[in-house]
Formats: sequence, C-alpha cells, structure tokens
Amino acid sequence: MKQEIIKDLHIIPRLEQVPYLVHGFGTKKWRQADFKTKSKLKDFDLIFLNQTHSDIIQHIDKIPDKKLKGDAMISSCPKLLLIIQTADCLPVLFVDELRKVIAAVHCGWRGTAKRLVQKVIQRMRDNYGCCPSSLLVALGPCLGRECYEVGEDVFQSYEQGRHSTEFFQNHPIRKNKYLFDLRGSNLSQMISCGVSKKNVYSIDFCTHCQKNLLSFRRDKEKTERMLSFIGMSF
Repeated sequence: MKQEIIKDLHIIPRLEQVPYLVHGFGTKKWRQADFKTKSKLKDFDLIFLNQTHSDIIQHIDKIPDKKLKGDAMISSCPKLLLIIQTADCLPVLFVDELRKVIAAVHCGWRGTAKRLVQKVIQRMRDNYGCCPSSLLVALGPCLGRECYEVGEDVFQSYEQGRHSTEFFQNHPIRKNKYLFDLRGSNLSQMISCGVSKKNVYSIDFCTHCQKNLLSFRRDKEKTERMLSFIGMSF
C-alpha cells in the first residue's frame, strides 16, 4: 500500500478519501502544538487518555472534564480528535464511514494479550451498529518483529490466554527469548472478528529502525511519544 508523509505525518490515502475524516500518524517532529497550526485541525478539541496498557475502552460523547484512563476511545461526535501516544506500541485507527463512528487504540503486548482490538470491534458493533466487514482500519508504525525481543513471561501469557503463538519466533541467538510480531498478532485478531483484510492499511515502518520515529527500546527513558489521531469534521 502506498505510503506518504505530509508535513511530518504518515497519511493513509484510502482514509483521505472519506470526506469528513481527518487522521494521521505523527513522526517524532509532530508536536501537540502543531494541531493548532493546521487549518483542518485547529478547530478540533484534543482528547488524550491516561494510557495504562489495559483493555479499558472509553466512549467519548463529549469533551471529558478530566483525562480518562484507558487505551482505546470510540466516538460518533464531530470536532473531537482522538489521540493515541506511542513509542514502539502499535497505534490503530478505525472508521465506519457509513455510520460515522471512529476509534483510536493503543496496542502494546499487554493490550494485545487482552484482545483489546477485538473488544473495540465488538463495542463498535454492539453500541453503534457497525459491521466489522465494513470497517476501515489503519495500523501505524510500531516496533517490528526483527526488533521486538520479549521473554518467556510474554510467551507464556499468550499461551495461557489461548492465543496463537505463531507470532513468536525463537530468538536466533538468545536463549529463552523470542521475537514478537505485534502488528501481525493484532491483524489476526481483527480478521477473526470479521474485519476484511482488504480494508486494513498499514504503515509498515519499524520505530526502532526509522530515525524519524520515536522508539523507547532504542532511546530509553529520554524518548517522548508520537501522536496518532483520528477525528470527524461534519
């Protein structure tokens, strides 16, 4: 799928075709202040979560009076930007272009183990009448499989949770270590819920390998967070 960067944002061309939709996956140069400098974004209210690697989903039907706890947001309201912060984890954006419902999700290995994207799809279906096969999904940059080293504890948590372990590969050098395909695991969960693979668009960049992206694994505690967002302007 074609990928392009527009002013420090990764944009999905298919989502750009939805007339009322705004979205983007920020590089390390994109800052919160930039939202107010862009004409199509400056009138939106910015909604952030206190992300905790949970499976908590917030339904945003108005501007919250405080920062909410959780790792996913769903909304059918215009002029709200749902913003996810990442620096190796996978940001996922959803839109039902007919029903005008959006979602933004923060997927680390813990949220993935808790089947967060599956729970978001189920909420969109149950609460808003969305059909999974009609959803458009965008996956942003994240830590790639070749760089995502995890230990036996992560492997065991997936095995005990009855997840497929096909997304783990034995580390070629380090004993009791694995390489984990975070993107592939989440894509598999979506497909199992009825999302059509042809409706999934991915920015296949590894945060660790791309210097214009932020990576906690590479830069440790000094790193900031990249901002991914989705909103509606109708």
